[in-house]
Amino acid sequence: MTARVLVVDDLEPNVKLLEAKLRAEYFDVVGALSGEEALEKAMADQPDIILLDVMMPGMDGFEVCRRIKAAPETMHIPVVMVTALEQQADRIAGLEAGADDFLTKPVEDLALFARVRSLTRLKMMTDELRARYATGKGLGVVENIDINSIDCLEGESRIFLIDDNEDQTERLKSALGDKYDFSSELDPEIAIGRARSGDFDLIIVNLSIESMDALRLCSSIRSFEETRLTPILAVVRSGDTRKLVRALDIGVNDYLTRPVERNELNARVETQLRRKRYVDQLRSSFQASLEMAVTDQLTGLYNRRYLASHLSAMFDRAFWTGRSLAVMVLDIDHFKSINDTHGHDVGDKVLVEFADTVSKSVRGIDLACRYGGEEFLVAMPDTDMAFASVVAERLRQEVEGNKIVVNSGRDEISVTVSIGIASTENGPEEDTAQKLIKRADEALYSAKESGRNKVVESAA
Repeated sequence: MTARVLVVDDLEPNVKLLEAKLRAEYFDVVGALSGEEALEKAMADQPDIILLDVMMPGMDGFEVCRRIKAAPETMHIPVVMVTALEQQADRIAGLEAGADDFLTKPVEDLALFARVRSLTRLKMMTDELRARYATGKGLGVVENIDINSIDCLEGESRIFLIDDNEDQTERLKSALGDKYDFSSELDPEIAIGRARSGDFDLIIVNLSIESMDALRLCSSIRSFEETRLTPILAVVRSGDTRKLVRALDIGVNDYLTRPVERNELNARVETQLRRKRYVDQLRSSFQASLEMAVTDQLTGLYNRRYLASHLSAMFDRAFWTGRSLAVMVLDIDHFKSINDTHGHDVGDKVLVEFADTVSKSVRGIDLACRYGGEEFLVAMPDTDMAFASVVAERLRQEVEGNKIVVNSGRDEISVTVSIGIASTENGPEEDTAQKLIKRADEALYSAKESGRNKVVESAA
């Protein structure tokens, strides 16, 4: 996996050294010799990760990091601070400035490469979600998301600790305090099941557990669909680089070294929770934009665009399984006169009420959509003509008997519906989804021509 790395250091030999090491691992490297240059290149080149020195004249690394994380164009780029500073307070200051990690010089090459690969994988996943979000935002169907303003929902965020040492579990719980919904498990085998079903926001794993291979445990958590995107924070012994590198390659998001310092623990936990909330919001916004694209905004039913793609799949399934697919096309009788007499607001209310009746009258496997105007379509898999006719007649009677209250309760409107039905069981040899709809549409036309408020089956 290749990635573009921005290396920032005021000493050119340091930049050249890191550049040579990273290029040997097939990374694309860009250099910057000051904080101002780093901000310009971060904006212009959009690197996949930034390796940032702390001690620089003018603008130090902490300020550069804060500005990178504050700008909407660069806030998603992972930042790793690389410095000679060894004080715990400096590490925490870096994390609080928005850094994703804090490596102390001289940096061990294996640990550096593993961290770069790990954070790059995370960014690539986030970039895909951001691209989808940008599309939804461009369509005006999703709201703006700012990772820096996301609340970590203390008290609601669920943290799960897997550690077979009860004393260490209690120390970690004490260090986190009462800010989160905290639970733990001493038995790793049981922990796997709890992780899958617990809907946790963060999983902390002690890589020194003795009753199971901790790396295999992390790998299992990362492989399950339910926990594939749940961040994992590993606790590792200081100096155990081999295990740390393997953990990062497996998919662990972040790590702490023992002895665990309270402030660093809380800073890293908050970073992971905030990032998860951000990713969750991106996924939610994509789902919202997807729904907006395939559903009718007035009635909430699927729209014609969704029907065009989904009905073909339903038709193909019917063809290969030999099970009938029935389609009914429904049209509200004399709908134009409702709009002309009562206005379009009342007409919209009639459409919404009618759509609700249709939704409640069909099965979960059926596809109900607004076909256009006052016309609706229901596709019913594994359904022959006889059963479809029963459903259609029941729906027709329900619509006829339902009084729609309008004008703040002062008036009631009665509507009726004409329904045409077609099925693949009586279709031609070279049948298609479009031909099936056309036959149902022709049956609807017959229902209209013969007096409305009736169900008509298509001719064989």
